[in-house]
Amino acid sequence: MRIGELSRRSGVSVPTIKYYVRERMLPEGERTAANQVSYSEEHLRRLRLIRGLIDVGGLPVSTVREVLAEIDRPDPSTRRAVITAHKGLAVPTGGSTDRLREDAWHVVESVFAERGWTHDEDNPGVPALVEVLARLRLLDQDGFVDRIGRYAEAAELIAEVDIDFLSSRADATDAVESAVLGTVLGDVAIAALRRIAQQEMFNRSSRKDC
Repeated sequence: MRIGELSRRSGVSVPTIKYYVRERMLPEGERTAANQVSYSEEHLRRLRLIRGLIDVGGLPVSTVREVLAEIDRPDPSTRRAVITAHKGLAVPTGGSTDRLREDAWHVVESVFAERGWTHDEDNPGVPALVEVLARLRLLDQDGFVDRIGRYAEAAELIAEVDIDFLSSRADATDAVESAVLGTVLGDVAIAALRRIAQQEMFNRSSRKDC
């Protein structure tokens, strides 16, 4: 297909497509004549992947570029790709005191010990969790902090589903791509499901009060 059709089918403007090609996020098309380039369904699929990570997942272009570089490696690593995606997601920083962060860190350590978890030093989820718990303490939301172990239990169940899904992907590149999409877009889906479930719980509670 020509670039105009690729633009129409993907919903991505021609200048943006050319930008992705220049940035090596999108492979070059096949040159069929001096001024003609043809694109395939694989180009369309890659564009949809890029836009999904940016538009739905909220990743910055720089992070998407790094993730795609990992996917395109001869020996792609699911762990490296997911860690790269993690680092591109928003992480709260500042706003609480050192004392509150220290207290929050002890809470996190306690949860890790209770669940038998370990963590890599480069996992951005740990400082993000510490900062959120510290901020909740600052706002006198001790009840949430005291229940973080139950949230961790739910998170572990979600992660088990993630791994179960990835184990079904035989192709390494496909597995890495699925891991990134499951992490980035999955975060959005899980947040949406939580909102839906909260409304359901509120509705059930209201019916009981009637």
